[in-house]
Amino acid sequence: MPTYDLGLEHVSLAFATKTVFTDVTQGVFEGDRIGIVGRNGDGKSTLLKLLDGTQEPDSGRVTRRNGLTFGMLTQRDALDDNATLREAALEGREDYEWASQQQSREIVEALLGGMNLDAKIGSLSGGQRRRADLARLLLKDWDILALDEPTNHLDVITIHWLAEHLKNRWSRGTGALLLVTHDRWFLDEVCESMWEVHDGQIEPFEGGYSAYMLQRVERDRQADVRETKRRNLARKELAWLSRGARARSTKQKFHVKAATELIADVPPMRNTLELKQMATARLGKQVVDLVDVTQVYDREQGAYADIDPDAAALAASARSASTVDVVEPMVQEPQVFGSVTIAVDDADDPRLASAFGARAAEVAAEHGLTHHEPAGEINALRGTRDDADAEETSAAVEITVSGRKILDDVTWLIGPGDRFGIVGANGAGKSTLLKILDGTLTPTAGRVNIGKTVRFAVLSQRLDELEKLGKYKVKEVLSRYKPSYIVDGKEVTPGQLMERLGFEAAQLMTPIRDLSGGQKRRMQLLLILLDEPNVLIMDEPGNDLDTDMLAVMEDLLDTWPGTLIVVSHDRYLLERVTDEQFALIGGKVRHLPGGVQDYLDMVEQLKRGEDPLGLEGAAGGPATGGDSAANGGGSADAASAATAAEPEAPKLSGKAYADASRRVSAIERKLEKIATQKEQLEAQMAAHDPSDYAGLNELNGQLQALAVESDGLEAEWLDLSEQMGQ
Repeated sequence: MPTYDLGLEHVSLAFATKTVFTDVTQGVFEGDRIGIVGRNGDGKSTLLKLLDGTQEPDSGRVTRRNGLTFGMLTQRDALDDNATLREAALEGREDYEWASQQQSREIVEALLGGMNLDAKIGSLSGGQRRRADLARLLLKDWDILALDEPTNHLDVITIHWLAEHLKNRWSRGTGALLLVTHDRWFLDEVCESMWEVHDGQIEPFEGGYSAYMLQRVERDRQADVRETKRRNLARKELAWLSRGARARSTKQKFHVKAATELIADVPPMRNTLELKQMATARLGKQVVDLVDVTQVYDREQGAYADIDPDAAALAASARSASTVDVVEPMVQEPQVFGSVTIAVDDADDPRLASAFGARAAEVAAEHGLTHHEPAGEINALRGTRDDADAEETSAAVEITVSGRKILDDVTWLIGPGDRFGIVGANGAGKSTLLKILDGTLTPTAGRVNIGKTVRFAVLSQRLDELEKLGKYKVKEVLSRYKPSYIVDGKEVTPGQLMERLGFEAAQLMTPIRDLSGGQKRRMQLLLILLDEPNVLIMDEPGNDLDTDMLAVMEDLLDTWPGTLIVVSHDRYLLERVTDEQFALIGGKVRHLPGGVQDYLDMVEQLKRGEDPLGLEGAAGGPATGGDSAANGGGSADAASAATAAEPEAPKLSGKAYADASRRVSAIERKLEKIATQKEQLEAQMAAHDPSDYAGLNELNGQLQALAVESDGLEAEWLDLSEQMGQ
């Protein structure tokens, strides 16, 4: 038996209703970087508690090298509510102590940036407490570091920073990392081996998440027929990994030929052209158009936490920054401030509530406004009067709103079948944007035009609607819906859809309140889909789901024929289920032709003091549906391509190598999108009226333009690959 630095020897553990581990022997060596995956409830967190010593096994023993230090981030912190942030997270360190060393300074600025060090832990939000606990842990030296869902409550910028920190925290061959997370990009980026916890065992795999998926598919291929459903889901996800840019650019520890053979009969993730045609039939041509939209939050109100909690928290920190000990953030994203004057004739005007929050009634009274029925009824969804010819009444007064512009003169058109992903820092205003899109918030200025046939459904981070059904059993709730639905061309019942989302038949009799967090999340998605919306808005849909259930959800969304808007910090999920990605930054919605990496590159430029936000690709640029949005970033891509292609040295190293590697990844993602667009155009040409020469000529021109763009990108890819020594 090998001698582990920290290990389990013949460990068994069972709780009242579940056997967690059966005669398990496994351990950690110095230099290991291990990702831990498995279904919710199979024992991932329990495994970390066994290694930490806070959970005793029923039999067997936990071995530990003498003098070994073990630090663990749990899902629930043990911070003292009465302690200050400085006392709990910095453990009393003065500013000069943590700021004098680069690593500790980066940790504090990345995780505690914008937070008041004199604030009591009990006054912090759940996300802020999580960051404080993670900072406390990372500021110490540990031989083995165990992190349980460390990316929860972190935005995509901080997740990227944390990945780089963990990769560079120890020199090669020293230290060890155990990582439990549902973020598959994070697993691939940080881990060099994987443990899968299932059926009371811990099964090891070499390589990151992508390599684990290949080995698991091969294992499942040889397994019993009862694993068929799980095997097919894993194979489909492997197809996504292998066909995407990441599999080609990161030199995974498996042969591309072997992967290609395994996925040879797996169809494409989704037929984008067919889904768009179906969506157009259900929705018509207009879905949601934002036209010259500006949303301002009054600088004095500080009372819009119910609209956008992150933006409200950021505003509160900014107001107190001059008088308290607030940490300077690692990256200060640009914020736009200004004034907008609106003409208001009614104290109930929804623009007052969205701009002034709890002070709306007070502001209305100050200007002598009263409550009355307007001549033309206000349409809450569109922010306009139904009577288009109605003029402002004589009682209208002008009110100026001054403060932060969450959206600054944004025009963004969303069409039928568009699948858009949105990223942005915590506090950028993503929740505000979603509320404006679905009509629950009227913007301070501009128009929101919503199609007459649009039926919204919103999968929010909160489970309030589901909690109202707590006393009812799952079967009783499902009985309220239609007996059958058409999914992927097949007729299925609500019960079958429920099983597809990982529920067992026995759970039909379980009250909603007794479901676990992950089960409630899946139930929330199921009920939304059963309502048959044609526009689906999802705010952090991956919360509380394990990697298998994320794959199931993504598989279900692949066949959903409607418009999809997703906000997520999980870049794997975002790029997996959406066709185009956008960033909310500096009050603008900016197109990301190269995916989430383009956003991270913008942030890196801001960190260096540069201004990347004048580049093409803002929402006013590709202010159209998905295809135009994709093409709208072409000139920006060309500009960045020219910059990236400048020769620096025969062989790149260090930061130049990292920049070139990111550019190679961006090029490969762009080539994937171009290939998809070419296939769609060819399909359109094949189905086009052969006598319509003008239409065919236009389609052919678009095809030729894509070919020219593809040739340029391929040439740049070859040049960069040679410089990188690949």
